Amino acid sequence: MIANAKTNAPRPANLPARAARKSERPRLLKLPGLIASSIYMLLLAAITVGYVIKGRVGPVYLVLAVLFLAGALGLLMLFRWGWALTLAAAALSSVSFLLNYLTEHSYYALEQGLISLVIFLYLVRTDVREKLR
Repeated sequence: MIANAKTNAPRPANLPARAARKSERPRLLKLPGLIASSIYMLLLAAITVGYVIKGRVGPVYLVLAVLFLAGALGLLMLFRWGWALTLAAAALSSVSFLLNYLTEHSYYALEQGLISLVIFLYLVRTDVREKLR
């Protein structure tokens, strides 16, 4: 008797692949800080584009906006390169905003610098790095 492929019981090898696909979404939801970090990077990209349009900064800053966008999307997909881009962006923007606060005493720069610092400190946690692929 020949068994039909549709009537065969699922193999144990096929089950982990299905379980891995279904666990992608809850895995991201277990780390809400990654979602918040991605939203912050998207906001930084939008603000950078707005500054370029208004003429406050040069068009070279559009490269930063693209990197912010790529880092945010890569982080949402739990890629390690997205984590690295977001980590670098958070560290550099934190330093930039805090130096701006020290020179111009702008409380907006202090707030932005502290937010970037909190995101940086969240991203360097080992349990966050272990969840990335």
